[in-house]
This record gives sequence, C-alpha cells and structure tokens, in this order.
Amino acid sequence: MPDSGESPPTGATVLRGSFRAFRGRLTAASALFCGHQAGEALVPVLVGVVIDRAVGTGDPLALVFWLAVLGLDFLFLSTCYRFGARQAWFADVSADARLRMQVADRMLDPRGGAEAGRLPGTLSNIAVSDAKRIAVASFMLPLGIAAVMAVLVSTIALLTISLPLGLLILLGTPPLLWLIQKVGKPLERRSETEQERAAQASGVAADLVGGIRVLKGMGAEAAAVRRYTGVSGTALGATLRATRAEAGFLGSVRLANGLFLALIALVGGRLAAEGDLSVGGLVAAVGLAQFLVGPLEMFGAVSAQLAQARASASRIADLLNSPHAVGAGNGSGPDAPRGALALHGLDTDGIDGVDLDVPAGQLLGVVAHSPEAATGLLRVLGRETEPAGGRVTLDGVALAELTPERARSAVLVAAHDAHLFAGTVRENVLAGAPGAEPDPALTAAQADQVVEALPRGHETEIAARGSSLSGGQRQRIALARALAAEPPVLVLHDPTTAVDAVTESRIADGLAALRRDRTTIVITTSPALLAVTDRAVVLRDGRIVGDGTHAELLDDPDYRALVTG
Repeated sequence: MPDSGESPPTGATVLRGSFRAFRGRLTAASALFCGHQAGEALVPVLVGVVIDRAVGTGDPLALVFWLAVLGLDFLFLSTCYRFGARQAWFADVSADARLRMQVADRMLDPRGGAEAGRLPGTLSNIAVSDAKRIAVASFMLPLGIAAVMAVLVSTIALLTISLPLGLLILLGTPPLLWLIQKVGKPLERRSETEQERAAQASGVAADLVGGIRVLKGMGAEAAAVRRYTGVSGTALGATLRATRAEAGFLGSVRLANGLFLALIALVGGRLAAEGDLSVGGLVAAVGLAQFLVGPLEMFGAVSAQLAQARASASRIADLLNSPHAVGAGNGSGPDAPRGALALHGLDTDGIDGVDLDVPAGQLLGVVAHSPEAATGLLRVLGRETEPAGGRVTLDGVALAELTPERARSAVLVAAHDAHLFAGTVRENVLAGAPGAEPDPALTAAQADQVVEALPRGHETEIAARGSSLSGGQRQRIALARALAAEPPVLVLHDPTTAVDAVTESRIADGLAALRRDRTTIVITTSPALLAVTDRAVVLRDGRIVGDGTHAELLDDPDYRALVTG
C-alpha cells in the first residue's frame, strides 16, 4: 500500500503514471509519427497534383519538379517513422521494466502481504503479462495520436479539394470514434477476466511443479492433472470469450470504417461525375479515402490495446494496494542483541495466550501437537504476520517496534520447506553471510558429506529450488545456510526430516556445538534433536502443557508417544 498521505493507486493512475514516466519519449514519438502520417496523407494529394499540373498539361519540367517533391515527401515520412518507432519502442520496453520493478518492489516489501491469497504463478503473471500489456500501450498511444493527425491532414486536404468531402470527414469522424469507444467496453471487461483466469492457471501450474515429487510419492498425479485441467479449462474459456469479444470489436470497427469510406467514395464519385472535381482531385480524394482505412483501423487497434491495458493496470493496482502483513516498526533495537526472547500472552493461529521466556544462549525445543501451532509460532517469530494478541520481545524490546529487516536479522526463522536458489553451493550457504567461511556450518549440518559427493565441491552449480539434489541433500544445505548466518536467535522447524537416524544424531550434536551460548529454538518432535536441547516445552491445544528437560518430559506418556512415534 502507499505510504501515509499518498492516495492508493488505481488502474487509471497506474496507466497514467506509466505514460507520464516517459512523456518525453512519447511526445517525441507522437510528433515523429504525426510527421509520418502527414507525409502519408500528402502522397495521394501530390499524385493528384502531378496529374493535374504535369501529366494533364504535358509539362516535363513540372513533372520533374513534382516528382522530386513526392520523393522528398517519401524521404520525410520514412525518416519520421524510423526515428518515431525508436522512441516509442524505448518507451515500451522502459515502461515494461518500470512496472515489473514496481511489482517486484511491492512483493519484496519487508512488510509483506502482497502474496496473500495469490499463488506464485499469479504474481509472475501480473509482473510479466500485465506489465507488458500496459507497456505495449506506450507504443500504441503515439500511433493513435498520429492517426488523429492523419485524419486532420486528410480533412484539410479534402476541404481544399472539395468542401463537401472535407465536411463529411470532419463531421463523421467524431461519431465514429465514439462508436469505437462504446464497442470496446465489453473487451475491457473480458480482458480483465481472461488475465485473472490465466494467472490462476499459471499459479496452479507453478504450485504443482513445485510439489511434483510429493505428488509422485503420494501417487496423486491423477488428482493433480484433474485440478490443473479444470483450472486450465476455465482459463481457456475466458480466453476464448475475450478473443471472441476482440474479434467482434475489430470486425465492428472494420465494418463501420468500411461503410464510412464507402460513403466518402460515393460522394467523391458523384462530385467528379458532375464536374465539380478534376481528374487529379478525384484521384487525390479516392487515394485519401483509401489511406484513411489505416488511421481509422488504428483507432480500433489503439482502443483495443488501451482496453486491455486498463484491465491489466487494475490488476497491478490491486497488487500494489495489498495491505501489509506487519507494521513498519520505528526502531532498529540494540546493535548486538543478547538473544533473550519472550512471549507475553501470545495469541495467534494455534496458540492461545502463551507466556514463555527463553534466556539468552539457551537451546530450546518446542514440541507442538498440532501443525497449526508450529506454523503460527513461526509466522509470528519471523514477522510474517502480526499476532492477534500479546507480543514477542527481544532483550525486552517488542519485535513489532523493530523494522521488519532488523527483526528478521535478529530472529532468523528457517522454515521446514526452505528453498535453495540457482547458483553454487557456496553462494547458497553464504547467502546470509557474504564473505564468511562455509565449512563450519557445512560440518555442523553434515552437509560437508554432500559437498564431497558433488563433482565440483563448493562450486557445484545447484538447479533452481535445489531440484538437482536429493531431499536430504537440500535439507542439509538449507540448514547450513541458516547456521552460517549466525543470527542472535535462530528458529529451526523440523530441520532433519529427510535424513537418516545416524546423520540426524550427528546434526544434533553439530547444532548444539556450533550454537553454544547463542539462542536457538528448534520446533520438532525428533528425539535426537530434543536430546541435545537445554530445555523443551510442549504445546497442546494452544497452551504450554509441559516444560522441562527432554529426559524429564519422557515420563509423560503423551510426550513420549509424540516424540518416539
């Protein structure tokens, strides 16, 4: 959302802002395209002059002169189009980049919220497809202005050649433009629906591809295919309806243009038959009538593009207006946090009024009976959402008072499904600690074994999302990345679910050794990890029902059943 004091963006302001950002380029392109269209309109006029003043009179000098003028006109109009297209193209690609950056800035805003209710593929569709539709309008707008110039020059020429023909075009063009605008309204509505359905299909596709291994493991391929087929079919239906609307719109525009031009030709023919027009004048009038087909069709093309651009601008405005998930904070907290974390009456998803003190340097295990409680705690600690009630403090300072960047650097939450990025192992491990040495973290996470097995060690390239690695390898490298960052408070969620028992035990020992004297919270039911904790708490029905060492809590049959399976 916009900062306080700024009006929230609308589809209209997004579209106007895109045009305004490159108004210099658009003005230059419009002027050059207008020169091109004026030159084009003068071609039939000059041909008529050649016929009347050179061919009709048999004057060779006049023929040479007017042919030279015609040649200069072609040179002028071609030069104008060449440089005008450059300016318009630059505005197009620059507007595309600008809009994509605006969308990316909103999605990457530390306060979050843009992703709420939207699949990743939907966000990509908005950033790519919708931004491009608006950008293309930057190219089309100067062409529309130039089409107006073409009609204006043609009208003046026809008024000079024949007053009735000039008046016919002058008075007939505004109603024609009004009709084009009205016919384009359904296209705008259906274009917005088409983009929305296409975005949903892209989002579902990205979601299914991201979880393809899980789907195969569950044998749920058929269900995934049915889901995508349904969403894709809906998107196809919306696209076909939008295409039919566009076809109907362009067909209606061409029909209206054709009837209008037929009327012009009819009036011009009658005037010539009655002797009110010379042969050259008739040729010029017919040539101008044929030339006007292009500008009049351009009105339709520009109107269609603007209709689609307005629909896309509304979608981008909706994204930019997404409410933030957390507040901006107003402080940075201590420069070197000790890491004392406390929950005061915390109330969020799966948690109901929890009080918990985690002294600085403690390794705490959290055993949650429900996934909802684990996820709710992680989202609050990671500043992904504001708690419904209560607060979380770090060294006595509420996390909500810190900027999201500062809060997340002080309390780092490593989610269970943490993704790896395309790049080398070293780049992934040191993503949060540039310039550090990766080996200690790799050793603690038992990821050094992964590195040794890779063809180029630390410099081995990893595919996007770590798809070139096994589940256990990805999990260990992700854990090494979290450890390498060395945050004052580290929160881990089930970091060893994809490794064998022996490796898990070694990871537990390495974690305890590397994080000694630094606050660490591990949300897990793993006995190996819980065995190395200083203390463990049990969350059930939203409240803490157990607090003690792992060995002490094993006396509770419910706890023992939960952690030993």
